[in-house]
Amino acid sequence: MAGEAEDNKAATLPLLLSFNGGYVDTAGFLALQGLFTAHVTGNFVTLGASLALGTSGAFAKLLALPVFCFMVILSRLLSYPLQSRKLPVFRSLLAIKLLLLTAGAILAIRLGPFPDGNSWAAIVTGMVLVSAMAVQNAAHRVHLPSAPPSTLMTGTTTQIMLDLADLIHGALPESMAASRSRLARMSVAVFVFALGCGTAALLYSQVGMWCFALPPIVAIVPLVMQESAPATVQ
Repeated sequence: MAGEAEDNKAATLPLLLSFNGGYVDTAGFLALQGLFTAHVTGNFVTLGASLALGTSGAFAKLLALPVFCFMVILSRLLSYPLQSRKLPVFRSLLAIKLLLLTAGAILAIRLGPFPDGNSWAAIVTGMVLVSAMAVQNAAHRVHLPSAPPSTLMTGTTTQIMLDLADLIHGALPESMAASRSRLARMSVAVFVFALGCGTAALLYSQVGMWCFALPPIVAIVPLVMQESAPATVQ
């Protein structure tokens, strides 16, 4: 029974991260003049659109990638002293992400809405949320390497289509079993990410900046789950 409970935790944790990844990216895009807080390379596209159309938020989109990179490096560097002191690295990163999401929610609610994406309020709020998603990406990449990415679905969707093609064509039984397992796992990840996107859009349309209150609440759950996780995966 204990092993089954751990398996359920291992399956649920990446899905919670995927939900928040889709949610925060969509909420940020809607509230911060087209800023991607998780899929930061997408900001190159919206940056070009901002420059071509004269819309606001160009500086925040330009700043997002270096801030994201800096936070990933910082997350990695922080893991070394935590490891040397035998402290839970993954749980610590989840706690930092929770603090950043909480700070982002407070800033959005207190300072928003953001009609000007170049205002200091929009930039600070956006970069705090970008930092939170950078920490999530770093933690996911290192501590959940076998799980589908939680903030970028292009590669996952590509693999789903490849597995579908293999199943349609037919293959060796062991290959078919691997394809079915991967297809099921990745399809759920894409669905949950899309659910996060849809939920964010719905709540933004109904409650505006208060939609940012949900991600910190969701982020508490993985942190609580890690409290009882074995030390080897913390």
